Amino acid sequence: MRISHKVDYGVRACVSLTRMLSEAPDVPVKRERISEAEAIPARFLDDILRELRAANLLRSHRGPEGGWTLAVLPEEITVADIIRVLEGPLASVRGIRPHELADDGVAEPFVSLWVAVRASLRSVLEVVTVADLAEGRLPESVAELAADPAAWTG
Repeated sequence: MRISHKVDYGVRACVSLTRMLSEAPDVPVKRERISEAEAIPARFLDDILRELRAANLLRSHRGPEGGWTLAVLPEEITVADIIRVLEGPLASVRGIRPHELADDGVAEPFVSLWVAVRASLRSVLEVVTVADLAEGRLPESVAELAADPAAWTG
């Protein structure tokens, strides 16, 4: 799986926003603050924030005291949610979702292989939340995967 700049920035922006809101819960966070804190180009961040707002993960607030807040609790936003908003399905093969490959003439065991890959991605990305990352921790199952020395080799 290739993680794009857009996804990396989107996840980091949500985590940064969560941390900033934990310090001042009733104060919307300016885009500039997130951009500076995470070294994300401001124009690129604008697009990301708008997409996350359109998916009802974030809220924008107008005016001089405006900025950004979360539309849902950070415990309810997974990394998978952000990826799906910004890039689409977690796994696809030639633009086709794994479970639909058989309809496109792909034979076994290839369909099952790609379905298993998607399931593997889900086992990590659907359990890690923005709250987890903002608190500097990973769920135990994910931390165990990252603790395996083989996970760190190319």
